[in-house]
Amino acid sequence: MIRWTWVFLDRPADRFDAAFDFWSAVTGTRLSERRGEHGEFATLIPADGDAYLRAQAVGGPGGAHPDFDVDDLAAARRHAHALGAVTVADHDTWSQLRSPHGQSFCLTTDDGRRIPSPVAGPGGELSRLDQLSVDIAPGVYDREVTFWAALTGWELQPAAEPEFVRLLPPSGLPFRMLLQRLGEDRPGGAHPDIACTDIEAVASWHEKHGARRVSRGAHWIVMNDPTGGVYCLTPRDPRTGRLPE
Repeated sequence: MIRWTWVFLDRPADRFDAAFDFWSAVTGTRLSERRGEHGEFATLIPADGDAYLRAQAVGGPGGAHPDFDVDDLAAARRHAHALGAVTVADHDTWSQLRSPHGQSFCLTTDDGRRIPSPVAGPGGELSRLDQLSVDIAPGVYDREVTFWAALTGWELQPAAEPEFVRLLPPSGLPFRMLLQRLGEDRPGGAHPDIACTDIEAVASWHEKHGARRVSRGAHWIVMNDPTGGVYCLTPRDPRTGRLPE
């Protein structure tokens, strides 16, 4: 059983401070003391509720990955392996794995209880990081959708656009997953999405903290953070997760 979930924001080690000055500002969090053998990990601590965002310094350009807190780590590992996942590293309280086609994720034994409130921007606009998008090559898309649905046990729901499906968690977990079929067979990855009451106002606020706009989609704005990390702003209500009428 998945009892809590985390989004790990993986950013280049040599630009860690710039990355998380930005992410702390736009998520209304403060960065914990760094930990790990090389100081590569930290947690973004919210003003209320329980943390669900973490920072990791990495050697390459970075990206994002999910962590799933589970009741029984050994059983969760066996379940993941039976679905085709491969273990990268095992530890006493967590394991790093990869999906059948390479997306990193971890099984952990931490815990959380309460989703933090949305953060207010300078004009009162609300936003919250509420979704992790996994980008998947078309040749392996169906297999990966099957894997993630079986791994999580979450509800699989079609989206309005044919290249997306959603994985909706039970009530009380802090983010959902969006599985996106890429337009070509190339390596995938993952990036966070932020729900906004006013995406234009939130984009302008983020730009003042060093982000830049990359492109506009049907209902979203693709952004780069100050280190080039990709994320999207969406018009979902950050309080309910629903799109406006």
